[in-house]
Amino acid sequence: MTPKQSPSQSSSSSVLTRLMKAFQVFCRGMLESLPGQLFMLTIVLVAVSVVLVYFPAVSNFRVQWMKDRAESAYLAALAADVAEDEALAEEQVRRLLEGVDAIAVSRVREGRNELVLSSGPQYGPMIVSDLTETSWLMHIRDTTEALFAPAGRLLRIRAEPEGRAGELIDVTVREVQLKAALNAFSRRIMLYSFLVAMIAGGIIYLALFFLFVRPMHRLAESMIRFRDDPEDPGRTVVPSGDKNEIGRAEIELAQMQDDVRQALRQRERLAALGGAVAKINHDLRNVLTTAQLVSDRLATDKDARVKSMGERLVRAVDRGVRLCETTLDYGRAEETPPARVDVNAHTVIDEAAGDAMQSEGAVKWTNSVDSILMLNVDPDHTHRIFLNLFRNAIQAMQTRDGDSYLGVTAISDGQSLVVEVTDNGPGLPEKAREHLFDAFTGSTRKGGSGLGLSISRELARAHGGDITLVSSSKEGTVFGVRLPRTLD
Repeated sequence: MTPKQSPSQSSSSSVLTRLMKAFQVFCRGMLESLPGQLFMLTIVLVAVSVVLVYFPAVSNFRVQWMKDRAESAYLAALAADVAEDEALAEEQVRRLLEGVDAIAVSRVREGRNELVLSSGPQYGPMIVSDLTETSWLMHIRDTTEALFAPAGRLLRIRAEPEGRAGELIDVTVREVQLKAALNAFSRRIMLYSFLVAMIAGGIIYLALFFLFVRPMHRLAESMIRFRDDPEDPGRTVVPSGDKNEIGRAEIELAQMQDDVRQALRQRERLAALGGAVAKINHDLRNVLTTAQLVSDRLATDKDARVKSMGERLVRAVDRGVRLCETTLDYGRAEETPPARVDVNAHTVIDEAAGDAMQSEGAVKWTNSVDSILMLNVDPDHTHRIFLNLFRNAIQAMQTRDGDSYLGVTAISDGQSLVVEVTDNGPGLPEKAREHLFDAFTGSTRKGGSGLGLSISRELARAHGGDITLVSSSKEGTVFGVRLPRTLD
């Protein structure tokens, strides 16, 4: 049987579990938040800087320590030279060696190697450090090795005394002395480096936090507030006025939020308009059905002139009925896919011009499209494209004095036919050109909805073509309509 836990053990386990969960939440927050990531990056950079400073510093300390031992040994050798005529007593030799913390001192002078001071035979592994030849990289390597050296090794230091060119001094010491000095120096430099790094890291962290993290946090909070209620003007970010990239981002975000809010308002107005059109649509179709019956009777009249007018009226009423049927689809930003057939370009353009001039007024009309050119298009869509363009042109020309002229030309461009619609109106204002093909914003006429060009371009693009403004000046305006042609 498993022994039962005492209440104190159960309480300790529960506290430990809560502490572990809290620590996990803290670590996850540090890893996922920008301030936490910045803090961890600062710690890593500080640690790297401490390492980069530590090894050169401790290596320089080792070199200086050995130079000091060599200089002290040289002075001890000079002291031994003073007593050259008398043999040094064992006690005197011991004191001189203790003064330099050495085991033996020798000197190379005039090519001769002579032992000056010695405490007797010493046993153990010995390493040699020649300060006259070793590079700084080798010093760092030897320093690292000395920090982890086993006990009992001897160190033989070879150096050139200051002011004694060509003369060398050799001093043998126990490496444990150097290791103890290196450890003490390491503790001091690590403590100082840690304090300096923490202060510098704190300053860097605070600087980065106030310069970057806090503005980015403000931007993120503004986005979240705007997402919750984009129609509230009070949720728009207030630019701080900074000239850096974050300040520019704040300005662009504020502009974007204003644009989105304006688009949402326009969407509401369009939704309301769509609802009104849906209500009108049913009654309008009934009216057009009655007109369709009358036009059918006129189209069968014996009088040729009445019959021609009746046929034109039949086509107009049929298009009106189909337009009513697709009104709601357009309100959902959809158009009926084009039912493409081969039609004569000259004929379909002529019919659209005839309808436009009957409803808008007479102008001098020229159709220069070759009668053999064929288009592979939806006849109704193509009629609507050119009817909108012609009506816009005729309405624009009514504001000028003199004769009005409207004409079309066409050139074959590979698999497409480019039809240019030219008028001699007053041209388009500069402001109107910026939103020429945008619904409800591109109209230049008072009371206009701006839907004509928007619908025409949408229909042309549904065929794989397009409508562009070729030119516009005081002498007139030219639109280019690209539509697929029938290939031979």
